[in-house]
Amino acid sequence: MSEPGPYRPGFVPRPAIGILFMLGSATLFPVMNGFVKMLSADYTSEQIIWARNATHLLFVLALFAPRRGWTIFRTRRPGLQFARSLLLLLSTICFFTAVKYIDLGKAATIQFVAPFIVTVMAWRLLGESLSAARLAAVGLGFLGAVIVIRPGSSAFQWADLLPLGSSFFYAAYQVCTRFVADKDTAETSVVYSALIGTLAMALFLPFVWKTPTTAFDIVVMSGLGVLGGLGHYCIARAMQHAEASLIAPFNYWQIVGSALFGLIVFGEVPDAFVWIGATVIVAAGGLMAWQEARPRGGAAPKTGGS
Repeated sequence: MSEPGPYRPGFVPRPAIGILFMLGSATLFPVMNGFVKMLSADYTSEQIIWARNATHLLFVLALFAPRRGWTIFRTRRPGLQFARSLLLLLSTICFFTAVKYIDLGKAATIQFVAPFIVTVMAWRLLGESLSAARLAAVGLGFLGAVIVIRPGSSAFQWADLLPLGSSFFYAAYQVCTRFVADKDTAETSVVYSALIGTLAMALFLPFVWKTPTTAFDIVVMSGLGVLGGLGHYCIARAMQHAEASLIAPFNYWQIVGSALFGLIVFGEVPDAFVWIGATVIVAAGGLMAWQEARPRGGAAPKTGGS
């Protein structure tokens, strides 16, 4: 949990700017995931995931290395950095594999159960409180995922579980990030997240590499990490201008953006169950945000960032 907004060093309340940055992030991620789905028709997931991490690594090194130099690789928690980076890689593998088989809108909707998993993990591992309202939001969020996945129905397929696995790994990654946040700088953590993924996926490249056949493929594959890096940058900037409880609901634009990209590029039309499930998940997220924004004992509202 971050400190109350008005007392956070450097916090300048500009809600409109914060919302715009969050909407920018929620637009960039669906575009990146859509490009992943396009590339999946001709390239293996291993190569695409390596490209995502490698270009992200180059992007963040270009941003931070000139100022930090080699000290950017200095960590006081190497084991934890490796663990959190591996969890993020597993989350990426699950999601990038999922979009190869299921609609973008459906995958994005299911993945939004991650905040609810974080809430449960933070309660068990970090000792954070789990009020009745939070528990209700968690239950509502998982109900929305069940509506979308529809286990046991003819519409269910094994790939529907991959975004759920991605959410679990991403939630664990966020909890690990909280453990390491007071030991290493954010720049060091970001670099390790991309570095471990790049090195791990490079082991598969000799067996799956396919040289990009068109200039478009080269540009798209090279731009995956930039899109992802800019998306995370927009989130960080959004947090500088507005409380998390205010801007978090605008992150759900990812669901709409993913559905639009899927419709325009791939002709995907999410069925009614996806939209119903998405509505339930958004409502659960709204309940969580409302709970986070409530004053506690007369104190200023706290944000629910991760």
